[in-house]
Amino acid sequence: MKKITMALLFAALAFQSANAQKNIDPTTEDIALAKQLREKHGKDDVAVLTSKENISFELNKDDAGVAVNHHIEERLMNINHRADIHKYEFYDSQSEIQDFSLKYRNDKYANFTVKDEFYTSNDLFYNDYRVKYMEVTFPVQGYTYNYNLDKKYKDVKYFTSLYFNDEYPIVKKEIEIFVPTWLEIEFKEMNFAGFDVKKTSKPDPKGKGTIYTYTLENVAARYKDESAPGPSYIYPHLLVVAKSYTNEGKKTTLFNSTADLYKWYKSLVDSVDENPDELKAKVNELIAGAKTDEEKIKKLYYWVQDNIRYIAFEDGLAGFRPDASQNVYKKRYGDCKGMANLMRQMLKIAGFDARLTWIGTKHIAYDYTTPSLCVDNHMICTLFKDGKKYFLDGTEKYNSFGDYAERIQGKEVMIEDGDKYIIAKVPITPAASNKESYNINFSIEGETLKGKVKGNLIGESRAYFLYGYNNIKNDKKEDVLQNYLSRGDKNFSISNIKTSNLTDRDITLTVEYDAVLRNRVSSFDNEMYVDLDYLEEMAGLDFKERKTDFEFSYKKDYESNITLAIPQGYTVSRLPETLVVDTNDYTLTAAYEQKGDAIVYKKHFVIKNGTIKKADFANWNDAITKLKKLYNDQITLTKL
Repeated sequence: MKKITMALLFAALAFQSANAQKNIDPTTEDIALAKQLREKHGKDDVAVLTSKENISFELNKDDAGVAVNHHIEERLMNINHRADIHKYEFYDSQSEIQDFSLKYRNDKYANFTVKDEFYTSNDLFYNDYRVKYMEVTFPVQGYTYNYNLDKKYKDVKYFTSLYFNDEYPIVKKEIEIFVPTWLEIEFKEMNFAGFDVKKTSKPDPKGKGTIYTYTLENVAARYKDESAPGPSYIYPHLLVVAKSYTNEGKKTTLFNSTADLYKWYKSLVDSVDENPDELKAKVNELIAGAKTDEEKIKKLYYWVQDNIRYIAFEDGLAGFRPDASQNVYKKRYGDCKGMANLMRQMLKIAGFDARLTWIGTKHIAYDYTTPSLCVDNHMICTLFKDGKKYFLDGTEKYNSFGDYAERIQGKEVMIEDGDKYIIAKVPITPAASNKESYNINFSIEGETLKGKVKGNLIGESRAYFLYGYNNIKNDKKEDVLQNYLSRGDKNFSISNIKTSNLTDRDITLTVEYDAVLRNRVSSFDNEMYVDLDYLEEMAGLDFKERKTDFEFSYKKDYESNITLAIPQGYTVSRLPETLVVDTNDYTLTAAYEQKGDAIVYKKHFVIKNGTIKKADFANWNDAITKLKKLYNDQITLTKL
């Protein structure tokens, strides 16, 4: 037998490597498809060719409820020249990931390093909320991987929704759900209108249940718009509501009604080891000297806002069970449930009727007609007093008593009432409750405008100002005010700033300062040109590329009145045209007028519902184009 030379060995290895690479490199058809998809989805680097989800249910041992098995298979393709992505999946103490892997097209594992970490976001810590992820490289256009995920939910209550859209566009999406005969479950079809979702159902061949299949083709990637409505408003999805199960002839109710949801929530509250006696000394200290009930309430409410740091928790049951009030008090931090519970107990000690309250913020589209854990994501405290309900949110640090953040206005709440519950709604307040107004007087000195500015802010405009101001280190607050008021404009100098008491959230916030605006005036021959508008509010809100409604952080009512003294020896020869836009959702007006020896420039912008709808983008963009034209226009003064 002849010996294999080193040259032959290297040749053989090279041949094997070439064949192996051939089995994973993109084919001509792959490259053509990638180019086609790239042309269609020009802002995405990766597409999902096929995505199939299989969901099944099983009884836990010892009749400990229902578990969910969730299996996903996807074929990912690079549609750009090269792509680097993160593939990830979240889990917590109520779920576990059993398989999280990528394979080449030849079914061999792609050995990317899988990392497993706690998930953190800014200063919020999601306790026991973890993420598995891997950094994936697609070397050339048309390259594909096959993704596999096996995830198990230990309790069906935590398996609440199935979305068709993903981070990347999907050519074909299929969701297959096997529902056994012993499980009563409802799939609510949300946002299906306008999408060609096909649904079929058939009996399981073994007679053990029903198989439901949903398919959707050409599914767009999730939108990347900022200030967008929550996904439950936008994307087609299924709400999964497990109502009951039967095991060995015994039927167990899960969430068949809102009463069942409340009963489970109440069981968690009742299991908390409360010792409110530890709070009495502090409560008595805070309300000492208070002459009215309202003063007592404010003392307690504002103390929680100011002294308890908000930290969000996601930890299985702890994501739904409030922490004991005495624990939150001692630690000086808590999540929304812990803060609401502390507030409830402190108010009760002071003799008031205060109750825990569940609520879904505006990020969530659902109400309490759906008994599911996905209906609410927040907890507050409701105070019953003199026949009225007051909703107290300790996480809104600068809201005054009786004011409600935009994110909860109009939303349903579920208030504890012993073994029963009360469904109510948070009041909606008009844009005028957030009024922000400025009166400015300017005179011309050379190429500069000099004058005084006086501003008044109430409601959420005040809270927004205080939040930004108080979240900066003390030694930088003067700089913060300078930057906030000048919008970072280097040609805008501010001095002699005076404000109202910035620790008092019950009064109108006032601010006064001297202002100098450079490079706003130019002269040629006998004419002088003045750029009087220096802030150009709303100018950047052009929605030509946007795909979703734009949601302001709160309903706006902004007014600016600028008075310019006409220099001696000059007369007004031209003023910019007036802008008037008035719709059901917003009003934009801006107008110049000569009054005696002065020019008065008035702007008034009202966003009545806090949202610019996608359907109205054409009209809105037209209005903003006209507004920017006005901003670019000038006053013309002519020497006498």
